Amino acid sequence: MLNVSVRPQPAAVAAVSALAATAGKTSSDEILVEQIAAGSKPAMQALFVRHRTYVYRWLLRLVSNETLAEDLLSEVFLDVWRQAGRFQCRSSVSTWLMSIARHKALSACRRRTEGADLDEKIEATVADPANDPEVALQEKDRGELVRRALMRLSPEHREIIDLVYYHEKSVDEVAHILDVPPATVKTRMFYARKKLAELVNGAEKVCS
Repeated sequence: MLNVSVRPQPAAVAAVSALAATAGKTSSDEILVEQIAAGSKPAMQALFVRHRTYVYRWLLRLVSNETLAEDLLSEVFLDVWRQAGRFQCRSSVSTWLMSIARHKALSACRRRTEGADLDEKIEATVADPANDPEVALQEKDRGELVRRALMRLSPEHREIIDLVYYHEKSVDEVAHILDVPPATVKTRMFYARKKLAELVNGAEKVCS
């Protein structure tokens, strides 16, 4: 099995440095994937170092479990190692990685719920800040209010907000990751922002 170490190796650092100086239409990420397809472990390590942080955070937001997110992170990059030759540059490498990660997370959540409806399970595990007025009164920081409001959105609205604002993905990239039409992404974004604003405004009134 491929050993993806968290600590970057000298060869990986050298690979990233060399790629930074590479000019042309093909991005350095795409060059790394080509090298991985050819069996290059330094290229695999370099890609992991470059993308591990945001992929891990995306997984953690989806599964809400650090240990599981770490395990899934390894699975994502193991899939990259195995499937690099199938990458056809139809999306950016980062979008491809997040698509793999989302698939892994959803599969893991389905296994954990033992056949229960995924959305109901996720919503049931989200704590409602309104249950504790004293805690709500202490949370005057708007960033914290937004974070807590985000966790109260439906799973499909939460992931839309997460991808667009936290991961800065375009509508087309989000559509690719979620495997839905761009028009669906725009519709979900509209309602997600509307609901998020309502939740934040409601929380601010409670705290005032």
